[in-house]
Amino acid sequence: MNNQGRGSSAPSLETAKDGKGTLTIRPAGRLDAYTTSGIWNQAEDALSKEKPRKVVVDASGINYMDASGMALLIELRLLQEKAGGSFEINGLSDDLQKLFNLFNPEDFAEKKEAPKKREGFVEKVGRAAYDFLGEIKVHIIFTGQVTVGLITALLNPFKVRWGEVLTTCEKFGANSFFIIALVNFLVGLVIAFQSAMPMQQYGAQIFVADLIVIAYFKELGPLMTAFVVNGRSGSAFAAELGTMKVNEELDALDTMGLDPVNFLVVPKVIAAILMLPLLTVFGNLFGLIGGLVVMLSLGFTFETYMNQITASGTYVMFLAGLFKTLFFAVIIAGVGCLSGMRASRGPSAVGDAATDAVVLGIVLMILTDGLFGVIYYVLGI
Repeated sequence: MNNQGRGSSAPSLETAKDGKGTLTIRPAGRLDAYTTSGIWNQAEDALSKEKPRKVVVDASGINYMDASGMALLIELRLLQEKAGGSFEINGLSDDLQKLFNLFNPEDFAEKKEAPKKREGFVEKVGRAAYDFLGEIKVHIIFTGQVTVGLITALLNPFKVRWGEVLTTCEKFGANSFFIIALVNFLVGLVIAFQSAMPMQQYGAQIFVADLIVIAYFKELGPLMTAFVVNGRSGSAFAAELGTMKVNEELDALDTMGLDPVNFLVVPKVIAAILMLPLLTVFGNLFGLIGGLVVMLSLGFTFETYMNQITASGTYVMFLAGLFKTLFFAVIIAGVGCLSGMRASRGPSAVGDAATDAVVLGIVLMILTDGLFGVIYYVLGI
């Protein structure tokens, strides 16, 4: 550290006011980071007590001045102009004058914030619609980039980072197996138990098996599995890419000429497409096992339960549910990655990105499931 100035004598300050309301301030000596504070309050007190119409700073006695001394002169000028008076500086040496000219006093003045205009209802609706269309545009562009990346990967499989795909498959699929099995087992158990009570009044408890297999093959299996995976892996994708965004690693990829979508997103989407249908199969299985536990507790045999689900469940129904999971997989991986790549820079950016990924993923999957419901109804599936 440069200690120049620590041992220098404190600067002096003289003030004089004439009969015309002009206050002359004469600082002298060395004004630096260590000495300027000695005369700062004295100079401000002189302005507040005298309330002059004009302030003249005679700087001929200053032999050295750094940014701290400049700050004092700028502060005096701002205080005088705020009070409605005039201000001038005389006697600065050429070197100090050049240094002082580098500072624009207006940059240090307090900015008056313009009063916020209160938006009307129409303006709020218009702004919300504009922002919504902007979000749709971003997602359409990102969807196009991912689609192109997937087609490129299909045409050039050797260019795919298969090591990253396998690692993601392990995290997305194998590590999710236990929670998928547990959730679907409990949901199947609860639904079978809750539906068995009303059906008992009509002696139709045997049809609980039909209800479970139809509900799970067409809706519950794909949706419950996708929701759990979205909360677990979709948020993880957002957190991973969000951290890379905050650490400027995505910018580094762009600098190296690597497309972040092809390099990071496409392997995750491929892994999700491969794993989610397989997880859904196991989700369906454990949902049916949950229904089996309830049916056995009601006195039905294993053979009776198997006969009912075999008669009610069809391959078309089963495959229709699995087909939806391909779109759910793209939504989970795509939305998670996009939320991470759009993360802001701040301490809460990664958490916000993960939250956005989970919420938006659930909404889009429900909308997609509703669309498939209409399509399957028209097709008679």
